[in-house]
Amino acid sequence: MKAAVVRAFGEPLVIEERPDPEPGPGQVRVRVEASGLCHTDIHAAHGDWPVKPSPPFVPGHEGVGIVEALGDDVTHLEIGQRVAVPWLGYACGRCEHCRSGWETLCEQQVNTGYGCDGGHAEKMLARADFAQPVPDGVSAFDAAPLTCAGVTTYKALKVAEVRPAQLVAVSGIGGLGHLALQYAKIAGATVAAVDVTDEKLELARELGADIVIDARKEDVGEVLKAHGGAHAAVALAANDVSFAAAYAGLRRGGKLVMVALPAHGTVSLPIFDTVLNGTSVIGSIVGTRQDLAEVFQLHAAGRTRVIYETRPLDAVNESIDAVLRGEVPARIVFDMAAGR
Repeated sequence: MKAAVVRAFGEPLVIEERPDPEPGPGQVRVRVEASGLCHTDIHAAHGDWPVKPSPPFVPGHEGVGIVEALGDDVTHLEIGQRVAVPWLGYACGRCEHCRSGWETLCEQQVNTGYGCDGGHAEKMLARADFAQPVPDGVSAFDAAPLTCAGVTTYKALKVAEVRPAQLVAVSGIGGLGHLALQYAKIAGATVAAVDVTDEKLELARELGADIVIDARKEDVGEVLKAHGGAHAAVALAANDVSFAAAYAGLRRGGKLVMVALPAHGTVSLPIFDTVLNGTSVIGSIVGTRQDLAEVFQLHAAGRTRVIYETRPLDAVNESIDAVLRGEVPARIVFDMAAGR
């Protein structure tokens, strides 16, 4: 099988031929059809974060494909079934976090494409209990971005406790933001979309944003305050300035939900204003298996639209460069059949 491999941090990924992996007990082997490129894959390949993966490894945590082999003790999945393999590759199921519905906080978790090989390959292994069945009618190419970009933003809006008629700011209308905008609309919110490129601001309009803010020309906080202030602001742009701008636009009692992970990002908060205004700053990390099931259910019902472009796996390095240059409208999805 062909795989895109990180051999050393900061160096181009290497396309290698590897033997097909054999599933162990509780695992399945998936023939990957589509694998979305997330900015987290780039951070992994560059070794940006304090907790680093160990090269060589295969990144990718938006892998979707067909189960083609079952390990021992796997009874709930079938050969030929389409599944998605998300960031949460494994959680212990026994700790306080797992038992209380917060498996994404499990300290024993293993993350796909980071702690184990991921989806930027023609075949991959997955823990059967964490391989999410993809409903009929949802294509592999739609399911791939939903597996991370979708479930991450869906969870962030749950964490923000968004309700109908509230004002929600979505900062960064890209791979995650274009889905966050749609989930906020589904929840009945008034949505303010914030970005710095004409293409993404236009995309926000197409997807139904009620307020569109060009952060190059407008003061984000002032615009949001002119509309009463945001009940929730979901920070998806990976730079410190965007986090501060989103915080500045909160109303009293508002919530800043941090999702993007700039490599060395920090935010300076005014303690007096935060206390006096009763504002909250919350971190939100991906979503649970149940969250992903709900994301797929919404998409199968026709409630969301996924914006992506496909490329062959051989174009992985050029694709990473395009993401870093901000040239990708939403998501790149690697088509594993392309170039065969």
